[in-house]
Order: sequence, then C-alpha cells, then structure tokens
Amino acid sequence: MTTDTAVLPLVTAAPAALDARAVSAWFGTHKVLERVTLTMPAGQVTALIGPSGCGKSTFLRTLNRMHELIPAAQLAGEVLFDGEDIYAPGRRLTDARRNIGMVFQKPNPFPAMSIYDNVVAGLRLTGVRAARRTKDDLVEECLTRAGLWKEVRDRLRRPGGALSGGQQQRLCIARALAVRPRVLLMDEPCSALDPTSTRRVEETIQELASDVTVVIVTHNMQQANRVSQQCAFFLAEQGTPGGIVEHGPTDDIFGSPKDERTADYVAGRFG
Repeated sequence: MTTDTAVLPLVTAAPAALDARAVSAWFGTHKVLERVTLTMPAGQVTALIGPSGCGKSTFLRTLNRMHELIPAAQLAGEVLFDGEDIYAPGRRLTDARRNIGMVFQKPNPFPAMSIYDNVVAGLRLTGVRAARRTKDDLVEECLTRAGLWKEVRDRLRRPGGALSGGQQQRLCIARALAVRPRVLLMDEPCSALDPTSTRRVEETIQELASDVTVVIVTHNMQQANRVSQQCAFFLAEQGTPGGIVEHGPTDDIFGSPKDERTADYVAGRFG
C-alpha cells in the first residue's frame, strides 16, 4: 500500500504546458519514435492524429512516464512540465503521475468498487491524504466536472462496473481529476463508445480545457476538429519510426495544411 505523503490541495492549480523536446522511443531494439518535438499549450486541447502504428499512443505515454513501465522500453529526449524535465534525476515518478493524469482507450473502473470509492482511489495510489468531508466534496466536484454527477448522485455506493460504457469512461475521467492534475492525457477515450456517450465525453473535454491542459489521441478526424485548438499529425512511412509531419492550430491543419500528406490524411484519402 502506498504511504500517505501529501495533502490534497484545496484549490486546483492552473493548467500547465507540456514541451516534448527531441523525444525518441524504443521497444527493445525497435525504434518507434524519432526526435518528436511538440509544445502542448496550457489550458488548451491538443489532438494527436495519424494512422495506426505511427507512435501517437507511445508518445502520449512518454508524457507521464508510463512508457518506462513496459519491459525493454527506452526513451531519449526531454518532457518539460512547467519548464522542468519530468525525467530529470531526482524527479519522482509519483509527482509526474499526480500532475499528469491519464484516461485510457477502454474504460477501466475498479468494477467491484463503488462509484464513490472509484473516484477517490487515485488519492491512495498517489499517496494523497484527505479528510472524509474533503473526499465527499471532491467526489461531487469531480463527478460534476466529468458530466456524471446528476446521473449517479443517488447511487454512489453502487459498483462502478454496473455503469454503462460511456458512464464508466466519465467515471475514469472523474477519478483522474480527483488528484488535481494540471494535464490530462486521453488515449482514444471515445473509440469504444456509442455516439451519445461520445458526445458527452467531448462536451466534458471542452468544459475541462480551461482548467486542465488536455492531450488527446484520436482516429476520429471530426472529433479532433471539434474538440482541439492545436493538432499534430504523426506518420511513420516505409518502416521508419513515427514522427510529426505537421503541427499547429487545428483550423490550419484541417483548413490549410502545408504538407500534402497532412491534406490527404485529414481528407480521408489514406489511413
């Protein structure tokens, strides 16, 4: 069990920028990313787009040190959180995970754990202490921010696994928000959801963006266009490692891309 080492802040800190600088990544001897440099502005949604196998999800996992959990995984480069490299010697892994949250492709609530306990589970995992009344307020706040409070407020002690797929994903968002992250990473959070649930998650992303920097991987071009202010197009060609072809304001990437490959991809001509 993780030892309590921090007290939950009463106020959420301002969203933080992420700067990836010359990030390369390997699985064993297989290089999957080649010197990716990207700024993800504070308080905005940055969408990572591109075909399968181009390194988007791997890049996302480098942003909060999840890549290093994979056996034989290696990384080069820097990831700056508020100007400080999260990989620098002496930087704690738990600090990276607390400040930079993650929501995965498949909803992963603890199925036998109650909705309430699912939300506060991240506190224990990251070694954060909170009084019972603080937890009660936190559960309501995070479920509200995730767009789920009105649907579950009368059944907080029921299992999280009994919720629908879309509700489970929003519960996972609430759980990620409970540790007061300043950045939230989302790896195709709507790929397993129906259109109605997708719309609700997208609304949640847009509402969160003023308080939390969001970086989202998506294969849905319409979704990237709807929810993001910045966009980066990844591509891996002819067996080469993935990299960014083009990045910039979403309106420019979709409306007037500079690279023909970007234009072809966002128009659906490949991928």
